[in-house]
Amino acid sequence: MDNDNTKTAENRSTVLVVDDTTLNRDILEAALSDRYDILTATDGETALAIVDRTPPDIILLDVVMPGMSGYDVCVKLKENPATVDIPVIFLTAMTDIHDKARGFELGAVDYMVKPFAILEVQARLDVHLSLLNAKKALKEQNEMLEIKVRERTQELAVTQGVIIEAMASLAETRDSETADHVMRTRYYVEALSIRLREHPKFSAYLSSINSTDLGTAATLHDIGKVGVPDHILLKPARLTPEEYEEIKKHATYGHEILSKLVSRLPGNVFLKLADEIAWTHHEKWNGTGYPRNLEGEEIPVPGRLMAIADVYDAMVSQRVYKPPMSHQEALDFIMGESGQHFDPDVANAFSELGDTFQYITQELTPKGHEERAITADCADAQILERVAINGLHAASAQTKPVC
Repeated sequence: MDNDNTKTAENRSTVLVVDDTTLNRDILEAALSDRYDILTATDGETALAIVDRTPPDIILLDVVMPGMSGYDVCVKLKENPATVDIPVIFLTAMTDIHDKARGFELGAVDYMVKPFAILEVQARLDVHLSLLNAKKALKEQNEMLEIKVRERTQELAVTQGVIIEAMASLAETRDSETADHVMRTRYYVEALSIRLREHPKFSAYLSSINSTDLGTAATLHDIGKVGVPDHILLKPARLTPEEYEEIKKHATYGHEILSKLVSRLPGNVFLKLADEIAWTHHEKWNGTGYPRNLEGEEIPVPGRLMAIADVYDAMVSQRVYKPPMSHQEALDFIMGESGQHFDPDVANAFSELGDTFQYITQELTPKGHEERAITADCADAQILERVAINGLHAASAQTKPVC
């Protein structure tokens, strides 16, 4: 009778018979060899050597043998990750219920009492080989599913990145100066978050979120500018007090946009970070900021990091109505506003990351793009490596990554 569990003639299941009695081995080999490839061993040590050299699909194992007992062999097999899944069927004259229980406790899948019937041995081999093949198939299926899940997760991450870039570009299309500003502030925020992760005041919070997610969320900090009239947003001069009041509304507009998304996906940490940043990055430590006059610890941590990133980049960037300040001038201003405009601890972290901030500024400017002529992915790799190095360690590292 054909049986799928014997596999094909070229790839039949292999059965290892371990018994110190020659007659038992000969009977089993003669009865089973037409259906399976048979290996035999007379003792436990030899059996383990065979398994190590040629792992069988299943083992018929005598319990009482000279030297190592069948129980000892089973223990060795189950201790080894490479052999733990090989099914073991005990063949023994021991009929006590406690002996059977011990065999199962040690990991055997079955227990047959001598003298055995060949038809019963064949039937039990078929059952356990069928279960083994099903287990292997399930494992392979799970591995394939895991691969598909990883691929799908990666695809979703890429999709999320594209959507975020598209949302950020809404502001960029309204304000040509915004594009590089968005990317620079992303890396400023990421560097600050890495640096402050070891700070007692911030460690619990910053260790619970992904620095890359926080940096990416920062790219949406000015999404609310889509609600600001063009004649104010694109004005090539300083704003009047009335115009400034109008442009201040972009923080609230950003919150209104992102909070709707948060309400649809309340468990999405990224959207919550983006909402907090958009709504609070213009709040001041002393409570004189906007739009809600939050003070000190009332300001969410992401908003405090973004406050420095935003102000620093505005100061060192050229605008139609002003030339860029030097890094030192911006540093002096921000440190002078420590405890007033900015969280003092975040300001201190910024002062320690001077080289990193300057490097990001140099890389992500139109001039920097032209001089280096590097791809966007390569630029990201370079900047992220610099951020990681200087965020975690001293800000004096000078080696630039090379693509």
